[in-house]
Formats: sequence, structure tokens, C-alpha cells
Amino acid sequence: MTAVLETIDIVLPVHNEGASIGATLREFHRVVMLEGGQPIRFVVCEDGSSDDTVPVLQALTRELPLKLISDPVRKGYSRAVIDGFLGTDSSWVGFIDSDGQCDPADMLRLAALRTEGVDFVMGWRNPRRDVWIRKAMSGAFGIVYRMFFGVTAKDPSCPYLLISRAGLEKILGGNVGILKQGFWWEFLARAVAARLRIVETPVRHRPRAAGETQVYRPTKVPRIAAEHLIGLVHLRRELDGRK
Repeated sequence: MTAVLETIDIVLPVHNEGASIGATLREFHRVVMLEGGQPIRFVVCEDGSSDDTVPVLQALTRELPLKLISDPVRKGYSRAVIDGFLGTDSSWVGFIDSDGQCDPADMLRLAALRTEGVDFVMGWRNPRRDVWIRKAMSGAFGIVYRMFFGVTAKDPSCPYLLISRAGLEKILGGNVGILKQGFWWEFLARAVAARLRIVETPVRHRPRAAGETQVYRPTKVPRIAAEHLIGLVHLRRELDGRK
């Protein structure tokens, strides 16, 4: 008798992705669950969209295994991710961004790396297909980041991962959300501080399915950089206080 695999909850924060979210979710469902045999449930945290994202997602709840958490007021990426994680109940929890840049075939690779000695399986984008300003900011920030924390990961801000329930609870036990525009940098720093056992694997990174990011416009760079640096200081102080 073939063993039945346990369902993985996959969290996605969604804001104004009405043009592409249906195709993104259907592709993941087809590749990971129907073809790959790994049961999944999407936990979608819709974050105050102003386009047709909400009705698209409501229709998808009748087609796909999907739990929808919707808020008419935008709360921001970090809060949406946290609320999505809080809406999960599986033993292993996955995460992908909703812009179509994550290749669903890689979720099967991440799932295969779950072992008794691993708490956290994270991808590293190879190559990373973001706009130059975003890659430049990540490179510069990474130098400072590694001065604050003992992190050796190749791609600390990669939004493609699987984490055990026990590992996730350790991370969410802190004051998560200090780095408003750098959630995954903070997530990994907390994982390292909690001594989670981490493995990395390369993942494909595709161009956005539709639209473009509004966060990393050149005019916003100075403010984001300042907020990141201040956030690093606060995060370091919190983690030092928990030792």
C-alpha cells in the first residue's frame, strides 16, 4: 500500500495580483499535487487589493484547496506573511511569493529534503531575476547584515522555503516584523539565533508573471535603507536579550 503524504500548507501574501494569481495557483496545484503527488493547501493572505484580486481568489476557493484570509485594509507584506503563517496547521509549512517567480517543480525538491535532522529548507535563487536596483540593494545590505548576524546562507532574502511547525513556532515566538521591508532577512536571522537546522538548495527564479514591484523604486531607496539599518540594530538587541 502506498503511504499517503501529509498535506503541506503553502502561504502566499497577495496584493493586486488579479491578473496572474489564478495561473500561479493552478500551476502550483497541477505540478506539485496532481503530477508530483504531494498534497498541498494554499493559505492566501490577501492584503487590501484594489484590483479584482479578491473576486478571483473567492472563485478559486471553489476550485482549489485554498484557505483565504482577506483584509480590506492593507497591512503590509510582513504582517500579511505573519497572518498567513498563523493561519496554517500542517506539520511542515511552505512559502512562495504570489508573483509567479517561483517554479513549482522546486517545491518538490524542497519537500524531498525534509529529514529528521532538518528544521528549515530554504531555496537560493540561481540566477536571481529581479530588477538591478533590487539586486544591488540586497548585495549592499547583505554585507552589513552579515556583520550583525552569524548567517552564511547564499540568499538570505529568498522567499521560497519549507519550515517545520516546531521551527516556525520558535521564530513566531519573537517580536517578528521589525524589518518592515526585509521580512526574510529577519526570518533567517531568527532561525539562526534559534539554532534551527537549515539546508539550502538552488531554485529557479523566473520573471514576474505580471506587473512590477512598487517597493524598490529608486526614490524610495534612501528611506528603505535607513529603515533597514535601524531595524537591524533593534533586531540584534532583541536576539541578544533572549540569550
